[in-house]
Amino acid sequence: MKGKLLDWVIFIGLCLIWGSSFILMKRGMFNGAGHPTLNAYQVAALRMLSAGLILLPFAFRDLQRITKKTFGLILVSAFCGSFFPAFLFCIAETKINSALAGTLNALTPLFVIIMGSLFYNIKASAQKVTGVVIGLIGSVLLFLSHGYSDIGYIGYAFFVLLATMLYGINVNTVQRFLKGISSLQIAAIGFTAIIPVSLAILFFTDYFKLPLLQNEYLFSTICSGILGIFGTAFASIIFYILVKRTSGLFSSLVTYGIPFVAIGWGLLAGEEVTLVQTGCLAIILFGVYVANRQ
Repeated sequence: MKGKLLDWVIFIGLCLIWGSSFILMKRGMFNGAGHPTLNAYQVAALRMLSAGLILLPFAFRDLQRITKKTFGLILVSAFCGSFFPAFLFCIAETKINSALAGTLNALTPLFVIIMGSLFYNIKASAQKVTGVVIGLIGSVLLFLSHGYSDIGYIGYAFFVLLATMLYGINVNTVQRFLKGISSLQIAAIGFTAIIPVSLAILFFTDYFKLPLLQNEYLFSTICSGILGIFGTAFASIIFYILVKRTSGLFSSLVTYGIPFVAIGWGLLAGEEVTLVQTGCLAIILFGVYVANRQ
């Protein structure tokens, strides 16, 4: 019972952290007045760089303890689970809003099932598929209840779709091949390996030539750093813990909790939560229950 409770504590914690990541991405690229500051590549690179730097001491300690094969699998996890999605989401949010990006992120559990079946020989029961579909329906209805029936910028929404496909690869990789490796090792080694690439991107996008001490650029840099330390480094560690404690599918259902956080941000901003939206959230919770029911 205590183990199950801890699983749900981790689950809710990830919903809160990752649900807040989308607004941090937007604040990294635009100031409070909506004017652009950093570009999508700079925000994503700063996110990856800060995650790598905070975990660098642990990487030096653990690097000699793993095999070359395991190192390769950790790189797959780092690039598919964090690096490429970070850029894809930032690029998408240059045209679509953070609420839409967060809602489309709910496609992740479907791609966990699809990628697991196609490439990892993992079969999902009809019950789990049903739970995922119910949760997805709730997410779509919640999205529509916010008045986004005309999606637009479909090409940019596709970037989010591609990111969720990569998440599906990452979850199955960790579940299938990295269960014997500690979550801290996976995150520390993976993100440290990304540091040189992130620095190169910042250099070639002229980030270091910007007036970084000006308030708006400093604020955007801080938001990107917070996104990397908490939304990437810390969140990845506890996500890997959840994957290994439960299952890849249950862990991916975290993406269904993200709309809860989006509504929370709306309440703080003075927005009204309608009865329809509350009903949609109930549908999402029911989907998570069905998928995880013994």
